[in-house]
Amino acid sequence: MADLSPQELRVLAAVADSGGFSAAGALLGLSQSAVSHSVRGSEAKVGAVLFERGRGGASPTPAGERAVALARRILRMYEVLGAEARGAGRDTVAGVLRIAAFRSAALHLLPPALERLTARHPGIRPEVRVVRELGAGTAGEVAAGRADLAIATLNAGGGGATGGVGGATGAGGSVPAGGAAPGRLLTGVLREEAYALVHPAGHPDPRSLPLLDWDENCGSYTRDWWRAQDWIPRATVKAEDDGMVLTMVGRGLGMAILPELSLREATDAVDITGLGPSGPVRHVGYVTAPESASTLAVRALIRELRSEAG
Repeated sequence: MADLSPQELRVLAAVADSGGFSAAGALLGLSQSAVSHSVRGSEAKVGAVLFERGRGGASPTPAGERAVALARRILRMYEVLGAEARGAGRDTVAGVLRIAAFRSAALHLLPPALERLTARHPGIRPEVRVVRELGAGTAGEVAAGRADLAIATLNAGGGGATGGVGGATGAGGSVPAGGAAPGRLLTGVLREEAYALVHPAGHPDPRSLPLLDWDENCGSYTRDWWRAQDWIPRATVKAEDDGMVLTMVGRGLGMAILPELSLREATDAVDITGLGPSGPVRHVGYVTAPESASTLAVRALIRELRSEAG
């Protein structure tokens, strides 16, 4: 198979990002026919149809989704090559560092780590995107080539988390910890978090309250524990995220079961009760691609995250 050139990779990514050949041409300063010609050439080299064409534009086929993800990751390596070369031997690095994180990690885990990172490496410019842990979640941003590193909830297995990424009412993509995740991603555990019962302060019988939940809640990790608790009703109220759940509990609207990072925003309006040594836990860690794992910026960020996690 003939190699695809960097320009051909850029065209594939632009078509996927913009949803059409004309729009991709506008992004790249090319004509629609030049984009179409480039895509046909790439398909011939790859030996697969990469885009479905239609009146509404162009959308990646399964083969195209994989090709575009790899194209983004390869192009990213072109971008960091210069920074890596200049930083070699000087223990410093500059340039954009793209990070995906779920809400509570972006609020509480990342900021102190990034503060130390940028103090040591002033040339690094972090770009943080908050991504919901649904479907592919934050790890999917790495797999798709849109992030260099993700903070994700991990499936640690064996005594820890036992499910996949996703909500209590819907499964997401499973990300195993401490090894190779789907799509040959690399992971590492940063912290283990216990869940706790949170309820309105001073309530005489919090277990009588309705259960509040949110779509990202890691119920799939702890499904065996949940099923064994006959005092936990089905969720009757759903909120957009864990912060909203915590606010609603403080207003007396129900009880909830939340992990430690979410509970950092708790106020005096709520009481927190531990669930004991057999209670559920979740594992929070990083996800990165093999090619990114060896870069100076990602390695430096992982060191700071490990330091923050203690």
